[in-house]
Amino acid sequence: MATLIDLAKTPVRELNQALHTPDATSWQVLNPRGAHAVACGIRDDLTIDIDGHVGYYCAGMNQRATVTVHGNAGTGVAENMMSGVVRVRGNASQSAGATAHGGLLVIDGDAAARCGISMKGVDIVVGGDVGHMSAFMGQAGRLVVCGNAGDALGDSLYEARLYVRGAVTSLGADCVEKEMRAEHLAELAELLTAAGRDENAGDFRRYGSARELYHFRGDNSAAY
Repeated sequence: MATLIDLAKTPVRELNQALHTPDATSWQVLNPRGAHAVACGIRDDLTIDIDGHVGYYCAGMNQRATVTVHGNAGTGVAENMMSGVVRVRGNASQSAGATAHGGLLVIDGDAAARCGISMKGVDIVVGGDVGHMSAFMGQAGRLVVCGNAGDALGDSLYEARLYVRGAVTSLGADCVEKEMRAEHLAELAELLTAAGRDENAGDFRRYGSARELYHFRGDNSAAY
């Protein structure tokens, strides 16, 4: 049976302290009511269900835990995540998965601007749309968008791989559409399965870096 923590009665600081020195592996958090920094910095193999909406930086710096938000999430959900799984059953605000190094972030609904900004190895699967500047400066990892993508997708991208099923409003600097080979179909199918999605990998297009921004060029100095 899960250990219950009611945030209507218990401060978030006490919740996080309990999760950092856990005496149980399964936790249920009630009445988050938009609280910030819920379930941050978890280092153990815990299962945490949050029943309601959360504010900023939920599950930030997560390691190994499986955190499910049964509602919407504010700015920076799973920010700087290292491993584990974070799932948002609703929508996510901007900068979801920012700077995350590993693990899997699943957003069942839409994600706002800058989803996956400066991602460094995380896998992100979004069931709906993503906003502008998503995967900006994405260094490594995979972003899967089952809906549409906003302006400047993948701006200043490094080596992150982007898969989009719907329309892309515009591509950012140095981001280009790339060939969808068998290896990409296989990895995308694996990601969709891991996220509990049933979309067909063949319906997606792949985007990546054109690698034109890797080196300084003297004839472009006025643009820097």
